[in-house]
Amino acid sequence: MNILIGCLFFAMGHGFTWFAAHAQFNWQWWEGRVVAPAVCFGLPGVFCFILATKYAFASMGNAWGPRFLGFGMSYIMFPTLTWLIMKESMLTAKTLTCVFLSFVILGIQILWK
Repeated sequence: MNILIGCLFFAMGHGFTWFAAHAQFNWQWWEGRVVAPAVCFGLPGVFCFILATKYAFASMGNAWGPRFLGFGMSYIMFPTLTWLIMKESMLTAKTLTCVFLSFVILGIQILWK
């Protein structure tokens, strides 16, 4: 169960990070602002990453597992949010290959004991 909670917090952390970096391209109010997205999205994102690492480490017992788990979740969240919000297709061979490999990395980290 800890690993699933870790995955959820990693997904949330990457979601907050995506909005911190990309809100400026999607909503005019965020354009040119640096501090506001850092505080509004960055702080909750950091807390999510801390909790994600805590739960993933509790499940995996090492620092490398949570690192790769976080990477895998990032490559699921970024293409999904970019596609849903920015309408940029993730249906390119390069992106689909990377998303597939992220699922492979997640599978290895979750299932390989």
